[in-house]
Amino acid sequence: MRVLIADDEAPARARLAALLVAADDSFEVVGQAANGAEVIALCDRQPVDLVLLDIRMPGMDGIQAALALAGRPEPPAVVFVTAYDEHALAAFDANAIDYLLKPVRPERLRRALDKARALNQDQQTALAETGGFLNVSYRGGVQRIPAAEVLFLRADSKYVEVWRDVGMALTEESLRAIEERLPGLFLRVHRNALVAVDRIRALERGDAGAFRLTVEGSDEAVEVSRRHVPEVRRLLRGND
Repeated sequence: MRVLIADDEAPARARLAALLVAADDSFEVVGQAANGAEVIALCDRQPVDLVLLDIRMPGMDGIQAALALAGRPEPPAVVFVTAYDEHALAAFDANAIDYLLKPVRPERLRRALDKARALNQDQQTALAETGGFLNVSYRGGVQRIPAAEVLFLRADSKYVEVWRDVGMALTEESLRAIEERLPGLFLRVHRNALVAVDRIRALERGDAGAFRLTVEGSDEAVEVSRRHVPEVRRLLRGND
């Protein structure tokens, strides 16, 4: 893969280039940039598969550069490399596939490179166009996960629980915002719950009369409010 490294400090660029070469010899550094404008110019002149991008740079910063790249017909994958963790959510909103904190650890860089390799050009373009992802807090960090991995979402206080088969994460995005941004992927079953349409398996009624939904991939049943029961039943009949 062809890699562009962007950082306003030359020693930081050199260290990252050395880490990259040591991590995987299939990655080739095809250019270095000191600001966002140089990133755009270099991507105009040659094909780039991956940009390792600092955020705080003079002039056009990394977030602005990533947003500009995301609007291209064939955008490169972007991994942010920065000393400041407060930009994580903004970074993922700019379609970054990962977010590394300085000083970058070799093993953490390798994981980011694995993500970049797995995400082919068509997938990267589709990600930018559809927004088919969620930004979540998981195990002390911020991750971008495909919406297709989500089993159900449940509002809890100021956060929304994002349930997957590997466990539960949190997002600050509201249920309403997710529902509007990803139409058709989730069904509203309660004022505080959305369920992935293709994961709905059975509607059950408990002894107390409450309805609960069985979700494929989870032992956690999801409460269904009475007003949403008819829609769930219609969906289940259509799946028969």
